[in-house]
Amino acid sequence: MTDAMPAKDISKLPVEDLTARQAKAEHARLAVEIAAHDRRYYQEDAPTVSDAEYDKLRQRYGAIEAHFPQLRAAASLTQRVGAAPSARFAKVRHAVPMLSLDNAFAEADVVDFVARIRRFLRLADDEEIVFSAEPKIDGLSMSLRYQDGALVTGATRGDGSDGEDVTANVKTVKDIPHRLMGRGVPRVCEVRGEIYMTKRAFLALNTRQAEAGGQVFANPRNSAAGSLRQKDPSITASRPLGFFAYAWGEMSAMPADTQSGMIKWFETCGFKTNPLTKLCRSVEALLRFHREIEGERATLDYDIDGVVYKVDRLDWQERLGFVSRSPRWAIAHKFPAEKATTIVRDIEVQVGRTGALTPVAKLEPVTVGGVVVQNATLHNFDEIARLDVRIGDTVRIQRAGDVIPQVLGVVLDKRPRGAKPYAFPTTCPCRLHTDVVREQTVTGEQGAIARCSGEFACPYQAVEHLKHFVSRRAFDIDGLGEKQIELFYERGWVREPADIFTLQERNAKIHLEEVEGFGETSVRNLFGAIEARREIPLERFIYALGIRHVGETTAVALARGYGTWDAFHAACLKLAKGDAETREEMDALDQIGDTVIDSLRDYFGEAHNRPRIEHLAARVRIRDAEKPHADSAVAGKTVVFTGTLETMTREEAKASAERLGAKVAGSVSKKTDYVVAGPGAGSKLGKAKELGVTILTEDEWAKLMR
Repeated sequence: MTDAMPAKDISKLPVEDLTARQAKAEHARLAVEIAAHDRRYYQEDAPTVSDAEYDKLRQRYGAIEAHFPQLRAAASLTQRVGAAPSARFAKVRHAVPMLSLDNAFAEADVVDFVARIRRFLRLADDEEIVFSAEPKIDGLSMSLRYQDGALVTGATRGDGSDGEDVTANVKTVKDIPHRLMGRGVPRVCEVRGEIYMTKRAFLALNTRQAEAGGQVFANPRNSAAGSLRQKDPSITASRPLGFFAYAWGEMSAMPADTQSGMIKWFETCGFKTNPLTKLCRSVEALLRFHREIEGERATLDYDIDGVVYKVDRLDWQERLGFVSRSPRWAIAHKFPAEKATTIVRDIEVQVGRTGALTPVAKLEPVTVGGVVVQNATLHNFDEIARLDVRIGDTVRIQRAGDVIPQVLGVVLDKRPRGAKPYAFPTTCPCRLHTDVVREQTVTGEQGAIARCSGEFACPYQAVEHLKHFVSRRAFDIDGLGEKQIELFYERGWVREPADIFTLQERNAKIHLEEVEGFGETSVRNLFGAIEARREIPLERFIYALGIRHVGETTAVALARGYGTWDAFHAACLKLAKGDAETREEMDALDQIGDTVIDSLRDYFGEAHNRPRIEHLAARVRIRDAEKPHADSAVAGKTVVFTGTLETMTREEAKASAERLGAKVAGSVSKKTDYVVAGPGAGSKLGKAKELGVTILTEDEWAKLMR
């Protein structure tokens, strides 16, 4: 085996068989592929792979870093929290963020999950871990805040930090008590759970809606969300909604010391909890429970899409903490995907924000898992060649994770005569018809991704940049969706993001209220939604810029690392000029590596981009990154861990530091405040001594944190 082996073959090699050069190439390839999937999932709402496939990419990525620690500077990959709050409702800041769960799709993933917990907590193989296991309700997450026992606020999850204030509506749900029962109720108590609608109630509601000429919902989850987001609470009251309590946010006192104990306490307060919740004391018990619930799935009167496992001891939950926006102590074990067979009527090519061309199969409509599917992704040049999908073919498709349409394969014995292999376009379908180029891998091989070379001159890319800018996890401007962006771009009203914030003052010439599909009320609401987004957190602003390889997690890391827009902007301008010191400082940030740094250099080095950024920054207010735990002795300090830690794992040390507001870096620089050195510390310790950085033992660091 040689280092010159093609990248597509390297991808099939076990990680432990890779050479250092091959590992670097594979690591870079995975970073590009995962970034593309992140873009389609988080920016375009059009995922092209299943959660299970995405997980495999992340697992291989992590395994490479574990075997080749020198590659750990690259951006880590995490799950994200849901959508930003709608401008139709007032925003509620969650006192404790509402986080998402990591997913498991195979039994081996659950085995790995339990093994990771053992390693993190350094538990002996025979030490029992008790888990609370419960069905994963497919509904709308809700946080209910009680003060002195009385319900004061009901808020949706939103983006995890800010939710929608739907207090008046949740008060109409019969399963939600207006006042908590029992004695000794904490002064502040946030109860969290899921709003849902039963299947029977869903079918009855859709029948009534169809008879009245109203909206017919696709599934019970959509009907529950739509019912709760009504401006008129009386409409919500007329809808048969339920609520299961299973978690909590801010608590002035804890009534129990286990997950299961908290669930029992919720019951004494007047809440419904899922009666199928069960304690499991081994991996085998968890997997047996999953199989049992999957067998009962069809008989339940509410939709579920998996089972959630949580470590039962709350002190262990506290120690395990979180990785990015997911708890280490919980995981959602999803059910397998549903499949169907249909016919490919056409193959179209879509051009994304970064110019990537994605072939999409236009299907004969088919129902899969209760949802009508008409489109399925064919991913890229290599995938369409591998599948050999042709127009007229009968194909097997699935909605992986009950969400994502994808083509599994072709039924060859049903292929029509004369069906021709698909010829991938050599020019972009945009009006410029610019050349399509294939990316090169680190090893110089031709990559799978084809891109339009027109950059910002390509209208598809310009429009996709604007769509990304107003998307849910970026500026999230209510009423400014894909159709509106396309219309405004075509008419020349919005050609760059800053134009959105001058739209109202230019309306005297535009007369938007006279355009078909608009009116005085909708225009007034649109301008109100735009005005409501003039203030935005730094991490969302960075993400909204649409910089390649800068997803949500990376944007958060950059925002925390620099604190303010002015500091980040100045660093990026220096980076674009080739400033080596700035590059070194950025490379020292945890989760930031060469791929991201090169993207920032190129983005801010592009002359076309700089005025667009300055125009935008002048028209909005960019909120500084939050400074958690300001009263901590290590808050705001940059720390590097090196060598072997003896009292805790490296992951636990990092999590503890971040909980107290410290910034964990991967390398030592002039801006490093502390280096925590254990046995076997090497070059990082030497550099710390050279730069005069404070060096602490593990015990000294623990005392400082306390």
